[in-house]
Amino acid sequence: MSEELENSVREMLKAETWTRAGITNFTKNNIEELEKVLDECRNQNCEYAIKDICDEQLAHTKDSIVALYLSGMIAMRTGSVDTSSLYALFDIFEKNHKESLVEYLCNSILEDDPQNKLALRKLADYYKASNDDRIWELYEKIVKLDFEEAEMARILAERYDSQGNREAAINYYKKALLRFVAAKNIGSAKAIWSILVSYIPEELDFFMLVQRKIAKTISEDKSAILMQELYAYYKETAKWDTAISILKLILEIDSKDSWARKEITECFRGKYADHSHLEDYIKSSNLNQSFRNVFEAINDFEKHIAFDAKNYVYHRTWGVGIISKVEGDILTINFGKKTGVHTMSLKMAVSALQPLAKDHIKVYKKTVKHEELVKKVKSDIPWTLKTIIKSYNNNCDEKHIKAELVPSILKDAVKDKDGKTKGSSEWTSWHAKAQKILAEAPFCVNPNDANFYTVRDRELSKSERLANEFKANKEFFPRIDIMARYLEAIEDPSDDQFSEMFSYFANYLKAFTSVNEQTVASYLVVQEIVKRISALENPAKFTFAELYSEIENPREMYTKLKDTKNTHLKKMFLANIKMLPDWDSQYTFLFPTVLDKNLIAEIISAGKKEKAVRLVQDIFNDYRSNRNAVNYFISKCKTEEWFVEAKISEEKQLVTLVNIISVCNREKNNHVNTVENTKTIKEATSLLFGNKLNEDKNPMLEYMLSNSTDVITRMYTMVSDLSELELQYKAALRNGILKKYPNFKFQEAEIKQEAPKGLLVTTKMLDVKRSLAEDIEKVQLPKVAAEIGEAKEKGDLKENAEYIAAKEAQHRLNVQLSKLKEELSRAVVFDPTTATTSLVSFGTKVTLHNNLENNEVVYTILGPWESNVDEGIISYLSPLGNNLLDMKNGEQRAFTINDHKYDYTVKSIEAAEV
Repeated sequence: MSEELENSVREMLKAETWTRAGITNFTKNNIEELEKVLDECRNQNCEYAIKDICDEQLAHTKDSIVALYLSGMIAMRTGSVDTSSLYALFDIFEKNHKESLVEYLCNSILEDDPQNKLALRKLADYYKASNDDRIWELYEKIVKLDFEEAEMARILAERYDSQGNREAAINYYKKALLRFVAAKNIGSAKAIWSILVSYIPEELDFFMLVQRKIAKTISEDKSAILMQELYAYYKETAKWDTAISILKLILEIDSKDSWARKEITECFRGKYADHSHLEDYIKSSNLNQSFRNVFEAINDFEKHIAFDAKNYVYHRTWGVGIISKVEGDILTINFGKKTGVHTMSLKMAVSALQPLAKDHIKVYKKTVKHEELVKKVKSDIPWTLKTIIKSYNNNCDEKHIKAELVPSILKDAVKDKDGKTKGSSEWTSWHAKAQKILAEAPFCVNPNDANFYTVRDRELSKSERLANEFKANKEFFPRIDIMARYLEAIEDPSDDQFSEMFSYFANYLKAFTSVNEQTVASYLVVQEIVKRISALENPAKFTFAELYSEIENPREMYTKLKDTKNTHLKKMFLANIKMLPDWDSQYTFLFPTVLDKNLIAEIISAGKKEKAVRLVQDIFNDYRSNRNAVNYFISKCKTEEWFVEAKISEEKQLVTLVNIISVCNREKNNHVNTVENTKTIKEATSLLFGNKLNEDKNPMLEYMLSNSTDVITRMYTMVSDLSELELQYKAALRNGILKKYPNFKFQEAEIKQEAPKGLLVTTKMLDVKRSLAEDIEKVQLPKVAAEIGEAKEKGDLKENAEYIAAKEAQHRLNVQLSKLKEELSRAVVFDPTTATTSLVSFGTKVTLHNNLENNEVVYTILGPWESNVDEGIISYLSPLGNNLLDMKNGEQRAFTINDHKYDYTVKSIEAAEV
């Protein structure tokens, strides 16, 4: 069918009369006929073949209307970057005054591609020539799509300005200004700068942004000239701090600028008009004398001007004080009752004191009643944050915020020697509220460091806040998160802020020597953005397949892609892999890392269930390399049809889990992947024995009890060989087996109680010993130390009985405390759920027949801390307790301790009350 169409197009080209010479008779009807041909091309999937035929024709007849139209439209519809045929076609129509065809062709293109820049611009030219008001809508579309279009933005701004729509006008003036600067058109930029200074002089952040761009791309000197215009507004409105900061910027560009030096002197006169020594300090600092370095002069002046009567200062030793008097070069400073009044020379003050504003946090802490300040800090968090941040030159991190509040105003949680939190934390609850407040206006992160916050006098827009956050954060993946939040929050991304973010990721794709996680993540991010904003061009000149082929280890790459709640890089990565010809093989390879059964579902839905079944079998056969995959299969997939078809028996699943625990423990002991192995062991143990030691939910025990005693022996022996496995799990299996088979015979090596790696103790006695150690350390020893001090004051120590007694008491307490601490460090709390009544062990109560005296005795086996012979409680570490350990019901045992003979037979064993 396509061959017939191709021949038809060839005939059409051969018979064509619509060359440049015959364009007069070409009409809309002819375009409609050609559109039918395009529709057939698409239906028969032969667009590229038809384009090749047309391009061949154009090589011989470059004015062929049919060839230009078909080739250009196919190029546009297939996403080709070469649309030169459409440009040539428009040129022919325009030169032959076929404006109506230009309009028709533009609208035809825009039906297929509403954001086609070529069609939009040609249509705009047509509307402009015909004074059609629809031009304004097109201008807005073009400005939104083309981040380099400055002139149309200016025209739109002037139109809105003339209509009295100041807000829209300012928006387009801003776009035009930034774009003219990017194009290095300083003349047009200067004109718009002047308009915006008259409209929004208070938006200092915007003008500073433009100044930096002009200084970087055009000229620092020209940026300084523009800042003079903005300075005039702040001087006229007596906003001295901002005016002075602008002049400092101008002087940084040209330190010999006499105008700026003269103006900064006048600004200081305006700011410090009430200062008693203003003119003296201007003169002594040589501020208005050109022979001295201007910044040295400014620094000298600002230091001296800060020290005036009624101003606050801070000294590292004496704290906060107030200057009560200035006489010549001598300052009198009152530091309060504790420190008193001090005098010092102005020269000394400049180096030793820090001037403080009246609203500095240190001043409030010094001058406001403590109870009132605590109440204010707790009730007005925004005020507190503003005060502290501004106290640190409007640049403060959370570390310093806490330092100003804790413990002087807010209490923090106290931790005991074991690291446990004692009491509540005022700081923790206050800080949680403060973090939410810091995320909103007027607070903003410092664009140079994401850990620091500033307070803005003018509220920043959402886009400005996120743009600042993007600049401040230097980490790659957090920047992706910020970009995602920007796109989510901003319906129409600001071209300048957005384009900077986009360019950051696009630059990773323009040239690279090796593929790393940043390259892959940038590809995914840019791909997603281009899908959303089709006017953007993807800078990547390679396909995902080409990129993927360069990845050395796709599994490792998957783990390195870091997701947040706003980003889904891993999901996007897998979605792109799905487009590869061998995606099913790649999914199979990645599964042990991804651990998502949706991958297997995709493989099965593609009719390749045998791959899924084989994957399960391969993973269990090579469990050493696929430990987490085994855990995942058993916990999430046991009932899935494809897993059942793999025919992995229940016993093989359990045995594999035991083997995984064994392998991971060996690696842990060799300090290999300790954290990962610990996690894997925990998961496998939970799958084997349940989350809690509950016999009714213990998979290993259930399987053992549902089979013969031979299976029980084999499986129990295998578990028993896991030397690192906690005793409670083995005890749970023993108790469960004995419950069903009371006479079950365990091998002696299997049932002998394993020696604990510390001192076995009960929870109750552990608390008692800890309290005793704390009492000795914090109460008794300090008390004795005080007694020693008092005794020393009484003279001759050799004859001082009180001193000698106190020193002896101190020695005894230190020895006792040292022993207690050593025992506490070895203490292992006994878990009553692990007690077994199958043999004498810690936590059991045993009734014995004394074969030598023909009577019965009852002993409770606990630890040395609990030992109480009068109550029949003996330590498992005592000679008697140690000889009784591991005896079973009915067993007889004879032994000698310190020449005393014993001969006992076990009558009964039961769990002790602990």
